[in-house]
Amino acid sequence: MADTDVYAEFRDAVNMTAGELNKWLGTEESKTVGQRSSPGTESVGHHSGRKIVGILGKKETELTEADEQHMRKVVGYVHRHTAQRPDGDVADSRWRHSLMNWGHDPLKK
Repeated sequence: MADTDVYAEFRDAVNMTAGELNKWLGTEESKTVGQRSSPGTESVGHHSGRKIVGILGKKETELTEADEQHMRKVVGYVHRHTAQRPDGDVADSRWRHSLMNWGHDPLKK
């Protein structure tokens, strides 16, 4: 079972549903952003998004230690990158697309 505080922070940081995130990860935009370990491989953020979909599909009591570690990583990423919001319209920006790969849509109310 995950730490209750970590779980709450994760649920605050990840504002996309599993369905929304899964649909987003299927788009070309989601596949074109993020850091890659080598050319032609999946980006770190895209891989993270797939893990997040899995975490969102579990009950809190089913979460593993590995899930908790990933939730901490997600919270840290979302907090760091939302603080780096660029000026202007971000609707179709790489910044937003990268955050969405991590389960956070900065334009979602």
